[in-house]
Amino acid sequence: MRVNARFEGEAEQQLNYLAEATGLGVSEVLRTSVQHYYDQVRARRGGLAHFAAFVGKGHSGRSDVAGSTKARLAEGWGAKHQGHAPAVHEPAAAPYAAGPKPAKPSEAGRA
Repeated sequence: MRVNARFEGEAEQQLNYLAEATGLGVSEVLRTSVQHYYDQVRARRGGLAHFAAFVGKGHSGRSDVAGSTKARLAEGWGAKHQGHAPAVHEPAAAPYAAGPKPAKPSEAGRA
């Protein structure tokens, strides 16, 4: 696509500065600038802004969803993994037998 544009004043100074600082021609500076601006706009629209369009659209009828998130996740995971061993295990017993603690090596010779 061929584009004719008029740059005057500050915009002209900025364009000339970019061309000089980067060593690129004016056309390449403009192409790069458009790409940079395009990437910024796409990132804003494709990120959280896009996600936010779906938040709160479920109409579940429940008013406690935000306050009971952890409980609901636990219920869902519990139902999903019913009858299966949990993914994280707590130790069944202490890894050492009950009784007096062994002496530290530095204290062993003093007794």
